Amino acid sequence: MSRADTVQFRHNQSIVAAAVIAAIGALPLASARWYLAPVILVPLAVVFWGWRAGTRADARELRLRGLVGQRRIGWDRVAELFADPRGRGVVRLDDGTTLHLPAVRGSDLPRLVAVTGRTTTPADPDA
Repeated sequence: MSRADTVQFRHNQSIVAAAVIAAIGALPLASARWYLAPVILVPLAVVFWGWRAGTRADARELRLRGLVGQRRIGWDRVAELFADPRGRGVVRLDDGTTLHLPAVRGSDLPRLVAVTGRTTTPADPDA
């Protein structure tokens, strides 16, 4: 697969910038007492999540990345793509499981379907 055959969705990098500023701001508090040291872990986790999390799709599969894990889902397992009431992209699998697609908005779903090379959702029998 070439890079042109892949679509990638990432969170806005301003999240990472805000978390770095929060980490700098938390340093005085975290260094004041030993038991406050874990306070610094929260903005550092947000930095790592903002840098890592996202969704990548190609003609074969969806790859969902979160803070610590990654999940690969073949298009043959996708029953439906839709947007939830908050406008986030959601995938329903053939076993009924629903998963939020990291960094995918409802308006991004046509781009996600287009990368499959089909004109309708992957599970549509008329495609």
